[in-house]
Amino acid sequence: MPGIDTPARHFRRPLPLIRAVPPMTSLPPKQSAAEPPPPAERLRTALPTLVRWPNLLIMLLCMALVRAGLLLPEQPLRTSLLAPRFGLLVLAALLVAAAGYIINDYYDVKIDAINRPDRLVIGRVIKRRKAMLAHVLLSGMGVLLAGWLHPVLGLVTLGTALLLWGYSARFKRVALVGNVSIATLTAALVLLPELQLQLERHDGHSVVWPYALAAFLLTVVREIVKDVEDMRGDAQHGCRTLPLVVGVARTKWVAGLFLTCLACLTLGATGQLFVSGHWPLGTWLLAFVLVPMAQLTRLLIRADRRRHFKYLSAWCKGIMLAGVLSMMLAGSI
Repeated sequence: MPGIDTPARHFRRPLPLIRAVPPMTSLPPKQSAAEPPPPAERLRTALPTLVRWPNLLIMLLCMALVRAGLLLPEQPLRTSLLAPRFGLLVLAALLVAAAGYIINDYYDVKIDAINRPDRLVIGRVIKRRKAMLAHVLLSGMGVLLAGWLHPVLGLVTLGTALLLWGYSARFKRVALVGNVSIATLTAALVLLPELQLQLERHDGHSVVWPYALAAFLLTVVREIVKDVEDMRGDAQHGCRTLPLVVGVARTKWVAGLFLTCLACLTLGATGQLFVSGHWPLGTWLLAFVLVPMAQLTRLLIRADRRRHFKYLSAWCKGIMLAGVLSMMLAGSI
């Protein structure tokens, strides 16, 4: 009938040839991906990175050499360094410093994810809430311990803890303010053993201030260099550090100004040591501080890449370590 489709013929299509399938052989077992280490193991590995244990060791060495090399050179090392009250002061300072590193990483999680993703601990290994709790506990223990030694030491330690918190939360994002804040804390660390001794002896004579001033100037230089190194992450999170405000070229001039002041201070002290006949310390400062400082200046002038400023930061740390070790020779003056 028209309009109605007639059924189509059914054509018999040849069936496809079925090839014989070879018998299944045993497949090699799948290699499972490496399982992540348990949380306890990850925490044990990440904790030294979080609290910057090499920096804590340098702080410990600095305080020990200030006391043994500058303040009490006439006493045996066992007497000067193993004094219980000094040990408690060192412990208090290290607790507050470790807490400062934790709170710094707490506020810099997003920035460190860009600048230093391999060193990111908070949010990846340790929860942010636990990191904040650790900061409060360590800071509190350090302040209470120093306050038990002397109220003035407690106030200084409390001010240090508050300044570390302010630096992490706000100051480091303001041009030059964060750099000066950390430099002030570094100088205070150098002066802390002398302050304890002055409070015990009621003596106001200071012999440590040249080292404290040098530590202040060198720390400013290193912090400025680190700001240039971290420009990419800082720029994406609204920081107003010095290189982001005035540019890298002018930032290098500012760092060079502080470096020049440090060189003048060190050169004057070295010349005075040679004139007065203190050749060992003068030679040390010339060979391990002034010459590396000249190389640092040359590298600073030529630096224009992120890796260059990372290298400069390492040079600053090496010069600082050489300055700390010079305290071993300063006791003979």
